[in-house]
Amino acid sequence: QVQLVESGGGLVQAGGSLRLSCAASSVTFRYYFIAWFRQAPGKEREFVAIISRTGFRTDYADSVKGRFTTSRDHDNNTVYLQINGLKPEDTAVYYCAGKGTDTWYDVGRSPADFGSWGQGTQVTVSS
Repeated sequence: QVQLVESGGGLVQAGGSLRLSCAASSVTFRYYFIAWFRQAPGKEREFVAIISRTGFRTDYADSVKGRFTTSRDHDNNTVYLQINGLKPEDTAVYYCAGKGTDTWYDVGRSPADFGSWGQGTQVTVSS
């Protein structure tokens, strides 16, 4: 399994932007689907976004469409999550997760579908 490390979280005012990074320890990273999840206090971990191995395909939760964009840089073994128009309800710990099997049409959107996880990065949005 690939090791993942998130960074880029912080405290930001509503309407602001952040770019989260998910860095991988291995070049095999390019063979993984990478998804972003978030978990707010007292809530279940929820799907946010996912990017295909090539980076050509992405999918987003309805709650973040139009505000969040994920991309990947194979040269730097990194996936990014650009977050614009932050809202207080976006406050959560954000995790990236990887899965090396399945096809784009089979890969799930549940945390249980992913075996490699980072430690998370805190995003706090003040109103």
